[in-house]
Amino acid sequence: MSAAPPRRVVICGGGVVGACTAYFLATHAASPTVPTLVERCALACAASGKAGGFLALDWCDSTPALSRLARASFALHRRLADALGGADAYGFRPVHTLSVLLPPHPAASSSPPHPLLPPWVDPSASAAPPRELGTPDTTAQVHPGLFTKAVLAASGAEVVIGEVERVAVAWDGRVAGVVVKGRDGVLDADAVVLALGPWSGRLEVVSEVLDVSGLKAHSIVFRPREPEKVTPHCLFLSYQPEPGAKMLDPEVYPRPTGEVYICGMSKDENPPDDPATITGEPDSIAMLHKIAGKVSSQLKKEEGAEVVAEQACYLPCTADGLPVIGEIPGVKGCYVATGHSCWGILNGPATGAALAELILDGKAKIVDLEPFSPARFLKRRSRRGV
Repeated sequence: MSAAPPRRVVICGGGVVGACTAYFLATHAASPTVPTLVERCALACAASGKAGGFLALDWCDSTPALSRLARASFALHRRLADALGGADAYGFRPVHTLSVLLPPHPAASSSPPHPLLPPWVDPSASAAPPRELGTPDTTAQVHPGLFTKAVLAASGAEVVIGEVERVAVAWDGRVAGVVVKGRDGVLDADAVVLALGPWSGRLEVVSEVLDVSGLKAHSIVFRPREPEKVTPHCLFLSYQPEPGAKMLDPEVYPRPTGEVYICGMSKDENPPDDPATITGEPDSIAMLHKIAGKVSSQLKKEEGAEVVAEQACYLPCTADGLPVIGEIPGVKGCYVATGHSCWGILNGPATGAALAELILDGKAKIVDLEPFSPARFLKRRSRRGV
């Protein structure tokens, strides 16, 4: 006889993975379970609120395990958009996606713009014919912060604002709950999900098994001079600021809200303790402004574009480039979900759905979680003698 599913589930982390896990726990067909979610700062206050929100069906196909996760998640995004009114609630829409090579220096072009280039992009922005990377059938977008909040609201989860200090483990090795700073006692739980992005490794129960590093990524958000003229074309740019300089790969995402999001300029760096203290570095923000001006006069401050945000966030990364999704070895009922790098918004739904199945059914059905198991790092550590 199988054990009854856990009744009390605590999710640590109010980003996209935590929100999607809460939603699929609460909407589980056989054993719906409304969890409690603990978030230190505010919902979607870190990468889940400052990401691009780009979704791609097949861009992870070179890695089979990641491909299965991404394809399942892309399909779930469409289902969620239908169920939650995503087009209006959080800007879900299919998009065209192009690769554009920016010229290193301003160049006046007498030739007509390439037919693939959208009219709001300056003809001089393309040093070579643009390439199609995705169609509305294979690429889409959401506003990541609005998506995270909408999914969490639909779950009905109770939200507790507080810092998780540690996971409480009973004498028999089973999770007992979490200890929240400033709160008396233990927040009791039959199952705990750690979805704290790059902060997941700050908890001993995770750091004993694996390392989670941070990648600091910068972004700016504009409201263009004529937002109604900006079409749903996402741009993946290549730009060499000067001869011999490193090639940059910024990205441009117009949003149905009328804003345009531009990101890039990343570096390996561990995040500070408090997500609320994260700020962008002036040189990186300045470079993004320079690139924005090269793409379109609609994105130049001096020509009427309004700067809505200049910001940075930290993407969670693992040593092998795959996310970590599954039960932590040696702690029954304690699960971790992190390390999604730049694909957290895309893969949040399938991650949450798979975790909900693992917790409530004992096995994930939507995608095979074996390649993402945290146990894979135990083998590597034992080989290194750690």
